[in-house]
Amino acid sequence: MTVWADELLHEYGIHKKDLERRRDRIDRTDFHQKQDLTQINSMIESMTFSMDWMEIGRQPGTYKGADKRNIYQRQSFASMDFIPDITVQLEEGPKQLYMTAEEKIILADIFAALSFRERQCFILHEASGLSMGKIADEVGLKRRTVQQYIERAREKIKIKVG
Repeated sequence: MTVWADELLHEYGIHKKDLERRRDRIDRTDFHQKQDLTQINSMIESMTFSMDWMEIGRQPGTYKGADKRNIYQRQSFASMDFIPDITVQLEEGPKQLYMTAEEKIILADIFAALSFRERQCFILHEASGLSMGKIADEVGLKRRTVQQYIERAREKIKIKVG
């Protein structure tokens, strides 16, 4: 059973191929035909965009349906600034956190051994307590990929720690 969008996609495909054939026959040395070439290329691009939209059901170029308004949320994961400052949390609690300079160097060495994605997924899972599914939604990966990054991070940490 075909729906109207399938029929429209079929028609767009036929006419797009026709435009591509016309584009290939244009004499690129003729000034007037060069102007036609620009117009035809624009039409082909518009048809491709429309066809992509009909096929996926949302605006092409957006990842997992994330529109431009979510771009700032995605960019926050590009740095490590999304990790909360734990000193404030620890001052409120009964324990004080203390790390020696050597421990800080070891921690920095461990994080340096991890790739960006391994570090990102590991911290979101272990420190923030997010599920692998939630991390996958946040960073735009599949759940299994997130799981693999966390497993690799754990392996590298085991090797570094001993």
